[in-house]
Amino acid sequence: MDNSVESAGNDGAAMGELSAADAARLHDAKKQISQELGKVIVGQQEVIEEIMIGLFSRGHVLLEGVPGLAKTLMISTLAQTMDLAFSRVQFTPDLMPADVTGTEIIEEDRSTGHRGFRFMEGPLFANIILADEINRTPPKTQASLLEAMQERQVTVGRTRHPLPNPFFVLATQNPIEQEGTYPLPEAQQDRFMFKVYVEYPSFDEEFEVARRTTGMETGDVQAVLNAEEIIRLQDLVRRVPVSDHVVRYALSLVRQTRVGDDGVPDFVNDLVGWGAGPRAVQFLILGGKARALLEGRFHVSIDDIQQLAKPVLRHRMVVNFAAESDGVTSDNVIDRIVAATPTTEDELSRDARFQKIFAS
Repeated sequence: MDNSVESAGNDGAAMGELSAADAARLHDAKKQISQELGKVIVGQQEVIEEIMIGLFSRGHVLLEGVPGLAKTLMISTLAQTMDLAFSRVQFTPDLMPADVTGTEIIEEDRSTGHRGFRFMEGPLFANIILADEINRTPPKTQASLLEAMQERQVTVGRTRHPLPNPFFVLATQNPIEQEGTYPLPEAQQDRFMFKVYVEYPSFDEEFEVARRTTGMETGDVQAVLNAEEIIRLQDLVRRVPVSDHVVRYALSLVRQTRVGDDGVPDFVNDLVGWGAGPRAVQFLILGGKARALLEGRFHVSIDDIQQLAKPVLRHRMVVNFAAESDGVTSDNVIDRIVAATPTTEDELSRDARFQKIFAS
């Protein structure tokens, strides 16, 4: 029996009120957003899809690519397709935490003469936050995003200030200019659901970029979703069923990244410094649910997990010096892990190596 069909059958009761109309709603939203983005952005379909998966999964996304690949334009245009508050923060070496989160100021009531503190909100108080060149600012300012990304709130003094819902951080960083940069701490990287590589366009795509950007043509982008609709679609993602086999498969991928554990492949022990934590499994499954609905399906398949393995794991698994000296990247190791993991339930449960992983 096909794994995807089995998944839907095993979890039919868990679907609740999820209907074909619900699945069609998110699928249609994806098409509408893609059409609007296509008025401005040429190509980059895989990047756009992964950003949308992150958005509808209530996750944050880190985009990495060389200058000039329209990372900032892509994010700002995405914000235009949604009737949401958008804020851009240009991270620089002199940026302070209060410049991002906000600060308390002394305000005088002219009618009474009484003075008191009032909280002035920073740029974090928006629905979509573009953290541009996040690795340009020191760790103290980078860390100011941690509470916001995880708890959806900001604490100033003794007061907690909730952030608006939905709340989505899209950060960019440049991988080639290392002078004057501050690599993101591992704890903060783990808060990002995906790390997405933005690659160079194909010849035809770059031809179209040159034609559009050097002429009079402009794209008029329309908003297709508002905050209430996005929250409703995010709730739908949580209701997508997932079979125990797909969960075990996701766990198998993640636990194989942990050096020294039972059942871990020899090449992982040889090439990896440390592996991914539990958030990787959570984001693989949540991302799989969003990807399934975006494609009009009711259930998560093994293919969904495989397609999201790299963006979920590449920033949570660090290769060691031996791997770096041989030019081996985390993506190379992920490819080998996926290739070494059986996809069918029978093969996975009978494999002696995975029996050790499940028993650990």
